Amino acid sequence: MQKKLDALAQMMDEYGAMPFPNGFRGPGVEDQDMVMLDADTAGYVYRVLDGPLPEPSRGGLIRLVGVFEKVLPAISDEYASKYYTQARDLAALATEIEAMRDE
Repeated sequence: MQKKLDALAQMMDEYGAMPFPNGFRGPGVEDQDMVMLDADTAGYVYRVLDGPLPEPSRGGLIRLVGVFEKVLPAISDEYASKYYTQARDLAALATEIEAMRDE
């Protein structure tokens, strides 16, 4: 599991270095606030890096991955698509790590 945690930390560093996409503040994609989606991703990832999530937060993380699956196809901007795909990948890996903690 440590390799996955290290990979998550490295991915988060890369994601954190990416500028927020232009035009994605304000009204969101598919009725989602894209700024909050970005903030929620960072919050969950940092909490997973710190240790196991409590059960309610695990459900929130799983729902977050589902939101990405809804919004990603609706993003036509190439850079924004890359940015939010990276966020989705972070959330998915964090979910995988949490599942491993149950084993």
